[in-house]
Amino acid sequence: MPEKVIEIKHLKKAFGDNDVLKDIDFSISKGETVSIIGSSGSGKSTLLRCVNLLETPTGGEILFHGENIQTELDVSQYRARVGMVFQSFNLFDNLNALQNCIIGQTTVLGRDKGAAKAKAMEYLEKVGMTPYINAKPRQLSGGQKQRVAIARALAMDPEVILFDEPTSALDPEMVGEVLSVMKRLSESGMTMMVVTHEMAFARDVSDRVVFMNDGYICEQGTPADVFGNPKREETKNFLSRFLNQ
Repeated sequence: MPEKVIEIKHLKKAFGDNDVLKDIDFSISKGETVSIIGSSGSGKSTLLRCVNLLETPTGGEILFHGENIQTELDVSQYRARVGMVFQSFNLFDNLNALQNCIIGQTTVLGRDKGAAKAKAMEYLEKVGMTPYINAKPRQLSGGQKQRVAIARALAMDPEVILFDEPTSALDPEMVGEVLSVMKRLSESGMTMMVVTHEMAFARDVSDRVVFMNDGYICEQGTPADVFGNPKREETKNFLSRFLNQ
């Protein structure tokens, strides 16, 4: 059995009277790429934000290697091991691409500047951003910013990377360059949890697809199962909207 890295048990999240996550049971194993799909408002991004403790769960528990992330782990150290790539990049505007990839390493991990720079350069090269290391975010396209954000996450040597709709703020011609970086990461064995509306990515790159609807996990399975032979009516309706475009 592959080692479970993250386990989610009976997770609930409410904002006031609005129950966004109703009872989520879910785990992700080492080296697995899991895509989470579903309509807007189904709870996908909230699930990811709970896993990174950007939102505090209302009930249930999240375990990282068997330890409760809220009660047994230091949050900043945990976040260093579980990286996050956001829809809106979240780069520091006053720092160039290289500095954006160094600062977390030196402040959170305590790496010395030289080692942090070497690590940053290694990953900026991997995502094809070496020519732009001195550029500030305002000088970069959306796709370039997102590639820097991925390099920044990788430079922390995380065990897992969470992607929250990483292509939804991009122009269509930029989407491919970010997805190809993510595909290579998946092939290299990085453990990835991806909230996405890119159905081709979910179908072609994931090991497992999770369909969320109205705060629940409605269906999950291999891409062949979920896309090729969906069991639930809600899944069929959702996919028919996407696949018939």
